[in-house]
Amino acid sequence: MAKTTSHIEKIILGVDPGTQVMGYGVLRAIGNKAELIAMGVIELKKYESHYLRLGKIFERITSIIDAYKPDEMAIEAPFYGKNVQSMLKLGRAQGVAITAAIMRDIPITEYEPKKIKVAITGNGSASKEQVAGMLQRMLKINASDMDIQRDATDALGAAYCHFIQMGKPEVEHRFSSWKDFVNKNSDKVHGNG
Repeated sequence: MAKTTSHIEKIILGVDPGTQVMGYGVLRAIGNKAELIAMGVIELKKYESHYLRLGKIFERITSIIDAYKPDEMAIEAPFYGKNVQSMLKLGRAQGVAITAAIMRDIPITEYEPKKIKVAITGNGSASKEQVAGMLQRMLKINASDMDIQRDATDALGAAYCHFIQMGKPEVEHRFSSWKDFVNKNSDKVHGNG
């Protein structure tokens, strides 16, 4: 008997890229329920060289992957700021985290910050505190555990957004036009006869 998709267990790693602090969150999803496995931050401030920070990101994300064996990774897309150098560094950090997942054959999905906020709070302009509060309630996390830096809750938000997206049914039929729909669904279309 085949397993139904509602009872398959998946481990989701969420990552919030950063060059000073990188957040991560790990969820276990079974059917329509998700639970927190781990969350934390990778502190990078003590490393002066940007390239050394990239190496540490790769090492730590790889060790997190090896420890929790995620089935999928959800990563927050960098938001576009005015400082081109900061964006470049953030993109490199994201790329290194993605590379760590690729090296372990883990599928990756990228989410815009606004999409994560909408998925969790229903509001694309929600504050980090509002997102953290909703995650705390939905995942039944102790308030003291949520005092970890916001980068960890941002990463957890990416993982939870991915969990929500997994539950959305895919559209099976795509139609290129109304005529295409009619041709493929003649039994559902009745003339004015």
